Amino acid sequence: MSTVAKVVVDVPTMQTNQPYDYAIPAPLADNVVPGVRVVVGFGKGDREVMGVVVDTTDQQDFDGELKSIMRVLDDHPILDKELLALSRWMADDTFAFWITCLQAMLPSALHADTKWLANGAKTVVNRGRVATEDFIVPLLKHDEYLTLVEQQRTNAKRRITLLQALAQWSTDGAEPRLLSVAGPDSFDRTTVKAGQSQGWLRIEPREFYRRPYANLDAQARTHALTPTAQQQRALDALLPAIDGHKDQTFLLEGVTGSGKTEVYLQAIAATLAQGRNALMLIPEIALTPQMVRNVKGRFGADVAVLHSALSDGERFDEWRRIERGEARVVVGARSAAFAPLTNIGLFIMDEEHETSYKQDDSPRYHARDVLQWRGAYHHAPVLLGSATPSLESRARAAKGVYTHLLMPERANQKPLPPVQIVDMRAAQLDSVSGDFSNELLNALQERLDRGEQSVLMLNRRGFSSFVMCRECGYVAKCPNCDISLTLHMDSHTLRCHYCGHEEPVPTVCPSCGSKRIRYYGTGTEKVEQSLHKLLPNARVLRMDVDTTRRKGGHAKILKAFGQHEADILLGTQMIAKGLDFPDVTLVGVINADTALGLPDFRASERTFQLLTQVSGRAGRADKAGAVVVQTYNPDHYAIQLAQHHDYEHFFVTEMGIRHQSGYPPYYFTFKLTVSHPEDRQAAKAIYHLADELKHSLSDQAVMLGPTRGAIARLKRRYYYQIVIKYKNEPQLHATLERLLTETQVGSRNGFQVAFDREPLSFV
Repeated sequence: MSTVAKVVVDVPTMQTNQPYDYAIPAPLADNVVPGVRVVVGFGKGDREVMGVVVDTTDQQDFDGELKSIMRVLDDHPILDKELLALSRWMADDTFAFWITCLQAMLPSALHADTKWLANGAKTVVNRGRVATEDFIVPLLKHDEYLTLVEQQRTNAKRRITLLQALAQWSTDGAEPRLLSVAGPDSFDRTTVKAGQSQGWLRIEPREFYRRPYANLDAQARTHALTPTAQQQRALDALLPAIDGHKDQTFLLEGVTGSGKTEVYLQAIAATLAQGRNALMLIPEIALTPQMVRNVKGRFGADVAVLHSALSDGERFDEWRRIERGEARVVVGARSAAFAPLTNIGLFIMDEEHETSYKQDDSPRYHARDVLQWRGAYHHAPVLLGSATPSLESRARAAKGVYTHLLMPERANQKPLPPVQIVDMRAAQLDSVSGDFSNELLNALQERLDRGEQSVLMLNRRGFSSFVMCRECGYVAKCPNCDISLTLHMDSHTLRCHYCGHEEPVPTVCPSCGSKRIRYYGTGTEKVEQSLHKLLPNARVLRMDVDTTRRKGGHAKILKAFGQHEADILLGTQMIAKGLDFPDVTLVGVINADTALGLPDFRASERTFQLLTQVSGRAGRADKAGAVVVQTYNPDHYAIQLAQHHDYEHFFVTEMGIRHQSGYPPYYFTFKLTVSHPEDRQAAKAIYHLADELKHSLSDQAVMLGPTRGAIARLKRRYYYQIVIKYKNEPQLHATLERLLTETQVGSRNGFQVAFDREPLSFV
C-alpha cells in the first residue's frame, strides 16, 4: 500500500507544476488515491490549502520529514486517469500552472472554499452541495394507524388526515411519498414533524438532480431523416472512423442550411449503437436552446448539458450525472470539453471557427486542441463543422492533415439568399431615418406587409458609442480603463464594457460646464428606438448582453420570436449563427464594417465569417430569403465575397495576403503580456523580458514589440505585449517555461504575466 501522495496544491501566491510529497496517514490509506481532492498543511504555520492527488508511491522525493494529509474531500476520484493526464499536458502546452488546469476541469461547486474559524484560523470546506428532498416513510402497520386515528381528538383534523394517509401508504406498499407543502398529498411540516416525534413516520432526505432541461426529456422524440446525397457522402466517410475507432479529424464544410446538424445526430446515433458515448461542443449560450432541443429530441434523458449560464447547482448535478455514467451524450460550451465522460467514440465541434472556443484567461487553451487530445486517447474521430472554417483548419484540410468533407448545397435544395450591398457613403440619411437606408427600410416594410419575420444585426450593444461635449471635445471615459463609456438608456447610465464601471449620464460637461453634451455612434438600444419611430407597427425583440443577463434570457427571447410574438429580432453577433426560423425571410446588417476597422490581421476573416453566418439565417425553409448589408466599404474583398457566399475564393485570397505578410497559418505565434498598476513598472518588465527572449531565441524567430496594449489601461492596470512569430524554434518552449517560473516572483509585487500560445488577436 502506498505511503506517499504526490499533491498539486492550490497556492495562488506561488504556484508550481511540481507536486509536493505528503505522508498518507494509515486511517486514510484507502481513500487517498489519484484524482481525489485533499486538505494539506502548507508553508509556515501549516495553513490549510486544497490540493489534488496526482499520484501515490512508496518513494518520497523530499529529503526530510513529510507533513501528513489532513483530510480527504472526496469519497472517490473526481478526476480519472485520462483527465489527470490531460491536465498535465494542458499545463505544458498552454504554459499554465497544473493546479489551474485541474480546477478548469471541475465545476465551480468542486472548487473548495476557505472558512474562518472561531480561533482566527482558516479551514478548507467543500463548496459542492447535493440537493435533497424530504420523503415520508411510514413506520407502523395499517391497523396500528387506524387505531391511532380513533384515539385522536375529533378536532385534530390535520393529524387524522396524516394518519389516514399513512395507513393507506403502508397498505399499498408504495415508495415513500415526497413531503410536499402543496397539492392533494400535502401536509404542513409542523404536523409531519409531530408525527415523526410520535414514532409514526421517518423523514428521509433523498438526493435529486437539478435538471436544467428536464422539460425537454418529455418532448416527442424525433426520428432520423433520410440523408441527402451530400449528407450521405459525409456520413460514408465518417462512420468507418467511428466503427474502426480511428483518431481522425474531419472538417465538415457545409453552407448554412446544408444539414450539418442531421449529420451530427446520425453520427452520434451510430456511436451510441456501438455502446460508446459522444461529446458535442457548441460555441455560444445563445445557440444552446435550439441545439439542445435538437439533440434531446433525438436522444432524450441520455443527454447532459454543460454551460456557464446554468446555476452552480445545475452544473454540479449535470457533471455528476456524467461522472456517474448516467448520461451518454454531452452537449455544452467550451468547458464541456473536460466533461468526465468515459468510453467516448465521437467528438463534435460545431461552428469550429468561433473565437469563443479559446479561453481568455489561464489556462489559455483552445477547445479544439483538447478534443483532439481526447480523441487520440479514446481512439475516436473528431468532427469539426462550419460554413466558414477558420483559415487554420481549412489549411490543414488542404494539406490532408484533416479529412475534408463538403456540403455545398442547402438540404432543401433552395438557393442561398441573394445579398444586396448598400453603399452607405451614398445613402440619403437624416435625423429621421437614422442608421437605416431606404433599401433596408423598404425591405423591412415588405416583410411586415406579408406577415414574415426579419433579423437585424448590429455588432454593438448599448445606445451610443460614446458621450462627447461639442464645446470642448470632452469624452466620458472609464476611470479604470483607457476606453470611452457606453450609454445605456434603459438604466440611464454610462457603463464600461471591460470592467463594469457605471456612472450617471452627465447633463453638463464635467470639463467646461457646457450643456452641449451629445451622444455619438449607434447601438442596439438606439436602433430599437429608431425602429419604433420608423416602423411603428413592427413588434421588435432586442437580443444582446443586456437583455439576456438573467438566466434563461436567450431561450425566452428565441421562444417568443419563434412563436411570432415579434416581427423583427434585433441583436448583436450572437444572433448570427445557429438560429433556424422558417418565417425569417430577411436579414439586415446595419453596419458591416465594425470589425474591419480593428488593427487585427484576422479582421477580414471575422467580417467574412460574420456576414456569411448571419446571411444564412434567411430563407431556410420554403419561403425565399434576402439579405441587405449596409457598409461604408462596399469594395472590400471580404464584403464582396460574402455577397456571393464564396468561401473558397475568400480562403485563397486571404491565404495569399497572410503569406505575404507572414501571419498564421504560415507562422506559429505566441503572445506575452505584462501588466502592472504602474505604467513605468509594466514597461520596465516587458523590456526586460524582451532582452531575455532576444538572447535565448534564434534569428529565425520574429519578435514584434514590445508595444503598449491596444487598450493601454484596463481595470487600473497598464498593459504591454510582445508577439513572437516562428516556424520552428527549438528553444522557445524551454525559454518560456523558465520565464513562467521566474515571473512568479514578480507576481508578489503586483506584476501579472500572461502566456498565450496561438492568440486569436494581437489587439
